[in-house]
Amino acid sequence: MRLNARVTVGAATVALLPALLLGAVGCSSKDAPAAGKTPDPKGSAPADSPAASPGGSAAPKAAASKLERSALEQGDLPGYQVSAQGKNPNAPDGQPQADRKACQPLADIMGDKPDPAARETVNRGVGSQKQVGLAVSASVSSYAESDAKALVARLKDAVAACGTGFSATVDKQSGSYRDVRPAEYKTAGDESVSWTTTAAAQGVSAQVHVVVVRQGATIVRLMALNVAATADRQKPQVPHEVADKQLEKVRSAG
Repeated sequence: MRLNARVTVGAATVALLPALLLGAVGCSSKDAPAAGKTPDPKGSAPADSPAASPGGSAAPKAAASKLERSALEQGDLPGYQVSAQGKNPNAPDGQPQADRKACQPLADIMGDKPDPAARETVNRGVGSQKQVGLAVSASVSSYAESDAKALVARLKDAVAACGTGFSATVDKQSGSYRDVRPAEYKTAGDESVSWTTTAAAQGVSAQVHVVVVRQGATIVRLMALNVAATADRQKPQVPHEVADKQLEKVRSAG
């Protein structure tokens, strides 16, 4: 992962920070494209996605195309850099496993998709050019509407049950999440849940702000992290303009 000199993430964070956020870190400064690449202005589908596969069936193509239209693109947000490579290829793959059953929904959110019921997920990395070091992972996922509603309900229960924190392991790498706290956050979606937590391992820690919004059968997942190498770095918060634009695109895509 190539990072601007003003942005740093300790080696231990690979084990403890949300895998998707690691992909957003590289575009969190004014002049460093994510993962050292120029963002795709069209937000094209990854080569291995159903939308890009010439042998894919018509239904997966249509689903992926709708999600791609829903995802943020470079140029959607003045003052932000958007990368279609929403995940660092060096980050661990899969869904983290929590040490407490009640906290598994919170562990799942930190993985490749919001939870196993997601039919399709498209990820984006968003870096602020206004607040150096602010990285946001934005993803949209398609669900059966009943599954999307159930996910939000499980997350609300998990936030209430896991205030003291939990540990999670993914791809043989472990980390802990302390001080899980509900956070007030207003969105225009059908329903939402928001919380903050401190990810920690091997003497490295970072605060994370998570917002999950349901719009019909679509789940929007937003995770913010401040990676600025300064002692007084601000607490991360998902910018409302990012959440509003993402939800606007979901509604526009139908």
